[in-house]
Amino acid sequence: MTSTTQAEGESIHGVDPRDHVATALRDLTAGETLQRNGALITARSDIPKGHKVAIQSVRAGEDVLKYGWPIGRAVVDIAVGDHVHVHNVSTRLSGVDQYDWAPAASTGVQPDRTTSFMGYRRADGRVGTRNEIWVLCTVGCVANTARRIAEKANVRFAGRTDGVFAFPHPFGCSQLGDDLVNTRKLIAALAGHPNAGGVLILGLGCENNQLKALLESAPGLDPARLRAFTTQMAEDELEDGLAAIEALVVQAERDSRTACPVSDLVIGLKCGGSDGFSGVTANPLVGRIADRVSDAGGTPVLTEIPEIFGAEQMLLDRAASRAVFDDALRVIDDFKRYFIDNNQPIHENPSPGNIAGGITTLEEKSLGAVQKGGRAPLVQVLRYGERVGRKGLTLLEAPGNDAVSSTALTAAGATVILFTTGRGTPLGFPAPTLKIASNSALAARKPGWIDFDAGAVLSGQSMDEAAHHLMDLVISTASGQATKAELNGEREIAIWKQGVTL
Repeated sequence: MTSTTQAEGESIHGVDPRDHVATALRDLTAGETLQRNGALITARSDIPKGHKVAIQSVRAGEDVLKYGWPIGRAVVDIAVGDHVHVHNVSTRLSGVDQYDWAPAASTGVQPDRTTSFMGYRRADGRVGTRNEIWVLCTVGCVANTARRIAEKANVRFAGRTDGVFAFPHPFGCSQLGDDLVNTRKLIAALAGHPNAGGVLILGLGCENNQLKALLESAPGLDPARLRAFTTQMAEDELEDGLAAIEALVVQAERDSRTACPVSDLVIGLKCGGSDGFSGVTANPLVGRIADRVSDAGGTPVLTEIPEIFGAEQMLLDRAASRAVFDDALRVIDDFKRYFIDNNQPIHENPSPGNIAGGITTLEEKSLGAVQKGGRAPLVQVLRYGERVGRKGLTLLEAPGNDAVSSTALTAAGATVILFTTGRGTPLGFPAPTLKIASNSALAARKPGWIDFDAGAVLSGQSMDEAAHHLMDLVISTASGQATKAELNGEREIAIWKQGVTL
């Protein structure tokens, strides 16, 4: 995907020379004359900031191009200067499509093998960016118990680790089939996360998600860093929990940060509350970080499968092998059938907030979203709840929901999450989560939420310079610098529920 340089004084931003549309950098007024690459365009109506203006005419029934790819079809004739949005463009998506595999071409990305961060190397060789104690639960019935234990432990053992955090959820009881399996897999994966210097797992005793079965499903957990018990069998579950955490704290406080190469980083790639600038600023910027991490031998992880619909070819073209291509296509097609089997259209996206921010169709949203994966070859595909097993760009099965997909990224092994947003959100997750604003107005309005302003690339800063600053922030965060979400105490998990509840 090519990116054009914006000339000083222009009011609209184009991405690819083939595009029919450009993005308004400010609110435009009907009759206003716009300049782009020396050409003059007259806005034929008021056009909000972040929305699209036609820079070429498109006939009804023809594809409308942005990022050099179709984002939908014109439902009426579109003239130069028209506001291009939901009133004159519709999706092209309808069902499962056919794709062919071809070997991925070399990306030409220059390696960065000198950068390092200060992390916690675990016994299995993985590296954490935090040294925390996590309190997990098999079932929602003991969720509040987990919270209370963590609150008391943070007072009793203050300063001895990076903190004690509970991650409650409402599931584990009255679940069947895949839902029960998913709950068990997610909790088991979190229990082995390298950011946890110690883990306490609470069970109730009578739940479907039995503690014994959960532990048996998670081989390889370090017994020195794990404690677990069922609360129905405890005389005082709070004191028993605190005693267990004390033993974990004693173990974890022996750990210290050491210099680790970027190849030890696992970076989660996520977008939420996207707007018309997300695919122009924040997402391609994160894509540059993904390329740097991947080329250095690290592991960027891309997810949100429904937000790949309409941009599949861009990702599938980068599959490193036929097996990876087949795995990726199977995950994408399975998700489309998941919608179809539930009598839902696969294009039931973008959200109202996305539309208000200027995104018209799911294709447009997806073409912006996949840019977070950069240009590196796709080397691995994971199903929901699975953990990364090799280095390089990875595709993870999970829905677009912010909390569900970010939890899945953490369970897969992400030790830092890069979360781009055009609308803003306070949410945080178990792995430190950097919020990257697509526009400077959001960064200025919500400084308590936003860690990095990618909107600066629309005000003269080069993408290379912005990527340099963002990479510095990633390294500082991996080395212990707190994110805004961490400072605000925003840490949540959410588990994907698909089936029947008893």
